[in-house]
Amino acid sequence: MARIALDIDSTLHPYWPLLQRIVKARYGVDLPYEDQRDWGITAIERDAVVHCIEETHTDENIVAGEPYPDAVETVRAWHEQGHWIHVTSHRRTSTRAATERWLDLIGLPHDDLHCSFDKVTRCSELGIHVLVDDSPVNIVRARDAGITPATIVHPWNVELVEAEGVIGAADWSGLRAKLDPVLERIE
Repeated sequence: MARIALDIDSTLHPYWPLLQRIVKARYGVDLPYEDQRDWGITAIERDAVVHCIEETHTDENIVAGEPYPDAVETVRAWHEQGHWIHVTSHRRTSTRAATERWLDLIGLPHDDLHCSFDKVTRCSELGIHVLVDDSPVNIVRARDAGITPATIVHPWNVELVEAEGVIGAADWSGLRAKLDPVLERIE
């Protein structure tokens, strides 16, 4: 069976609207989703970005996240098929309890949860076969580490999806259709 790693923000739930709302409220700067063509936010200073991201990861904001349609059902089906599910997020370790609570609230089965800033190294240590993540950095690092990268397509990763070896779809139902045959081939 396959070992699957899943990112959370912009992978299991829409994250950009929350970040966009917080940046607008704090700094009066709009960050339109469709304009985000790379991973770096340059409209405000880096420290300001970090503070806004930390606010998105408060307990209240974490548990309020609504999963993308078909995300939970897809992961549940994979888990029922015997695939091992590792949830990994680019979050401080102090967010683990709220993240665990959110996963329980939405009913997402998982075998492991890891909050850290180096997902791909952890995925390699765990023998992960497939990483579903939106970050271009993680997509490339996973591919280079021999892990099959997959993603929900966003403006900041669409070019990578067009590259060989990156599986992408507009939504979870499309992603499941593309990943199911890949998972079936993994012993």
